[in-house]
Amino acid sequence: MIEDIKKRALHRTKIIEGQLRGIEKMIENEDYCVDIITLSLAVQKSLGSLNKLLVENHLRTHVSEMYEAGGEQREAAVAELIRIFELSNNRG
Repeated sequence: MIEDIKKRALHRTKIIEGQLRGIEKMIENEDYCVDIITLSLAVQKSLGSLNKLLVENHLRTHVSEMYEAGGEQREAAVAELIRIFELSNNRG
């Protein structure tokens, strides 16, 4: 993993972890539903940012190596990217 991306991804996971703990406390305290939903949506946005970092790392490392290898490796890289694209469009 590219060191800068790894550092940023780990930082993002710590933020997400804190947000999830916050949601848990809000539910336990029976806070206002809209406030809980607002934080939940923030977690989803944070997960999107994490996914963006992970995709960037994958493209800069594994996919570029697979493309250089050519043949079946190149086709496997394309298939992976299509699968991730489909997963991201089917969330919801």
